[in-house]
Amino acid sequence: MKRIIGIALAALMLVALLAGCAEESDTLKVGMVTDSGTIDDKSFNQGTWEGILKAKADFGIEERYLMPGGEAHSDYVQEITNLYDSGFKVIVTPGFKFETAIYEMQERYTDAVFVLLDGEPNDGNWAAGFPDYKTGANTINFLFAEDQAGFLVGVAAAVELGSGELGFIGGMEVPAVQRFNWGFQQGIKYANDNYGTSCNISADNCIYQGTFTDVAAGQQLAAVMYDRGVRAVFAAAGGVGVGVINEGKERRASGQDVWVIGVDVDQYDDGLYSGSNSCILTSAMKGIDVATYDTVKAILDDNFTGGRTVLYEAANDGIGIPKNNPNLGARTIGTVDEVFNGIKNGSIRVQNTGDGLLP
Repeated sequence: MKRIIGIALAALMLVALLAGCAEESDTLKVGMVTDSGTIDDKSFNQGTWEGILKAKADFGIEERYLMPGGEAHSDYVQEITNLYDSGFKVIVTPGFKFETAIYEMQERYTDAVFVLLDGEPNDGNWAAGFPDYKTGANTINFLFAEDQAGFLVGVAAAVELGSGELGFIGGMEVPAVQRFNWGFQQGIKYANDNYGTSCNISADNCIYQGTFTDVAAGQQLAAVMYDRGVRAVFAAAGGVGVGVINEGKERRASGQDVWVIGVDVDQYDDGLYSGSNSCILTSAMKGIDVATYDTVKAILDDNFTGGRTVLYEAANDGIGIPKNNPNLGARTIGTVDEVFNGIKNGSIRVQNTGDGLLP
């Protein structure tokens, strides 16, 4: 009974918050704290921010982002506090590193709404065997089926190129990045088994750099792979991926037939090297901008429901490849559409673990 009463009170406080926002000002203030990298990382931070900017354009919200001085729990708590003290009562945090900060702040600031992408609030007490997970009534979490998105670009690359070696460069070896890798490997195999392709990915060409920020390391790793004959590199690596794209642009500009596969958002424009020509073959997209935008809209429509985790996957069109893929042929696009629908209706299953796959 006490738990039921507590939940009811939290819900009432949230309703009061949303009503209060309308009474105090016609402008909703939405803030964001960046994860590793910068706001223009051409990946996770930027994609999240673009969802906020779209909400600004459509709804006239006030927006602000803050970059923490480090990546520790205390750094994230400090910037969330700074946003809250400045009147930003909707706070967006992209990445699993915010899990412990949101676990703490959602209880400290019960009159704020928290949006956590790629994670679920917990106390981080892994030493005890399993941390305490708790999502407050004022918090919504978004997870994504990266394995499915990786599967799609694996099929796309294999069908478009037909044969040859492919590569994967990840940032930190964390679950979301691992799932991209595992899905990519499965997609390559599926294409080989079902569409007559003969592509391969070896252990030497499947690497985690260890950060999301080292641009130079990303370019160096990509250079090594291309020198080994890799035809396309899937980079799920934030700023490290920027380095991969830089290498891809330079090589294509010099006449080499190599490609990069983008991540999180459509990175085609980031790969431009000559006019409208891009080194981006396609991109494994997650609806991070959509998740942020939809939450802001729900708040403004008095339709926000917290205390839950939402999975964006093929079933709800939460992952995919870009609508426009200038470097993919019609056959490849048709094949990817066919595979997407198969994942969506359950006839094609993608594992979200590394069992039997490269690490």
